[in-house]
Amino acid sequence: MAKAGLDGHDRGVKVVARALRDAGIEVIYTGLHQTPEQVVAAAVQEDVDGIGLSLLSGAHMTLFPRIIELLRSEGAGEIAVFGGGTIPEGDVASLKGAGVEALFTPGTSTDTIVTWVKQRFGDEPTPVA
Repeated sequence: MAKAGLDGHDRGVKVVARALRDAGIEVIYTGLHQTPEQVVAAAVQEDVDGIGLSLLSGAHMTLFPRIIELLRSEGAGEIAVFGGGTIPEGDVASLKGAGVEALFTPGTSTDTIVTWVKQRFGDEPTPVA
């Protein structure tokens, strides 16, 4: 879990990180004011499966693609990128097109996020309709 850029609002990311930990998922929180380079370096060093990026600053159209670009340049393009925050609905398709796997906007329950993470990373079978 990461807070990139100058965004100093960290309550949401801490709530999500805690919910994931409570569900038995290992979480590394990089802290506030990280550069995309720092986020990617930590992800590569810790050999993570995914990066959950929390953005409330309005910089989502810059930071998500930059992190994906850096992952690819580091040979770590298999690391999934997902996130949430105040992301306008009109930007969701562009971010997904850039490689963001899932976006959780305000009002999303922590149960929804936990379920997605478990399904995506293999801790829970995907439901069949």
